[in-house]
Amino acid sequence: MIAKRKASPPLRFILGVLFVILLTLLIFNLIMSPPATDLRQMGLFLSITAVISVVLGYLFYRIGWFNRSPSIRWVLLGGSALSSILTFFNVFLTAKLMFASQHDLLLAAILLIFAGGMAMVLAFFLSSALTDRIRSLEQAARSISAGELQTRVEVQGRDEISLLGNTFNQMSAQLQNAANQKQELEQLRSDLIAWVSHDLQTPLTSVRAIVEALADGVADDPQVQQRYLRTAQRDIQSLSILIDDLFQMAQLDAGGIPLDREWGSITDLISDTLESFRQLASQHQINLQGQADSECDPVNMDIQRVGRVLNNLVSNAIRHTPPGGSVTVNAARQEENVVVCVEDSGEGITIEDLPYVFDRFYRGEKSRSRNTGGAGLGLAIARGIVEAHGGRIWAESQAHKGTRITFSLPCTNC
Repeated sequence: MIAKRKASPPLRFILGVLFVILLTLLIFNLIMSPPATDLRQMGLFLSITAVISVVLGYLFYRIGWFNRSPSIRWVLLGGSALSSILTFFNVFLTAKLMFASQHDLLLAAILLIFAGGMAMVLAFFLSSALTDRIRSLEQAARSISAGELQTRVEVQGRDEISLLGNTFNQMSAQLQNAANQKQELEQLRSDLIAWVSHDLQTPLTSVRAIVEALADGVADDPQVQQRYLRTAQRDIQSLSILIDDLFQMAQLDAGGIPLDREWGSITDLISDTLESFRQLASQHQINLQGQADSECDPVNMDIQRVGRVLNNLVSNAIRHTPPGGSVTVNAARQEENVVVCVEDSGEGITIEDLPYVFDRFYRGEKSRSRNTGGAGLGLAIARGIVEAHGGRIWAESQAHKGTRITFSLPCTNC
């Protein structure tokens, strides 16, 4: 955007003086109806005094003495004093040239001195309010520089200082938000190290113990060896899943998950997911079922990653559903979206935890026992994949009444 160029201060000063001369002559002519000679003479006198005023004002401007003042109050007082002097000079010289009597000249001089003094007193009084507001901004800026980012200034009025105060408050609010986000990020990094270390240590310790037992010949029974190997295989699989989750989160942090879109069947994905978890659900005595409306297919999606979303949601549902419960997966067409719902009859999510279930590494179970869940990345990855498709995901739950997690995918032109 190109800023509009404004006239320089000296040019605005000269234009203002010309406007005042013309306005004064117009009023003089309308009120007093003087002869043409007096009007020309008045114009000449005003022009002479105006030129002198312009020269003096420009000299003070070029010297820059206003910029050298230690306080705005003195700048305003100096401006009032200069204005009073120029006013006295203009009126006195014009009156003298107009052949006013000596008595009238002295009386005008006394009145002008009084008016100039009153103008300076008024300027001092009004400048106090101005400097107090500026001092308030200065003190607030010092507080911000000292780290007190919650500092705000009281804004009154609609002038430039009020606009500056509003801008200052917006800046301090942004700084406070940035500081809070930085603190949260540092806490998240610290928690990441602790949580990942915890989730890596348990299977690694188990695998190391198994390998040492097998290497030392402690487990010489073939059945025991097979049981050890199956345990090691399960732990290695857990490590692989965790590392894959961390890689997925790294992709999200780097700017999003790359998608390999193609037209596919959400019905087939749900069927494959249910089949892969059928045995696990049976072991936990959980009724696993699902269905999809015929209008759902096809969907333009990354089939592998949407399958990952379904796996994460169904795995979580089974993990948090007690024996005898049920997990249901349903899909339906709603306007220009395919909506998939995974619902369980498990323990549910508390109101306190519900807003955070899609945050990475968040788990309502604070001890982070592997018996109750993984690293707390599954739902965060699911959200990242769904949002990468242009969809959204949300959770609905009540404690001890089950949980319903729903995600939608756009299916325009499907």
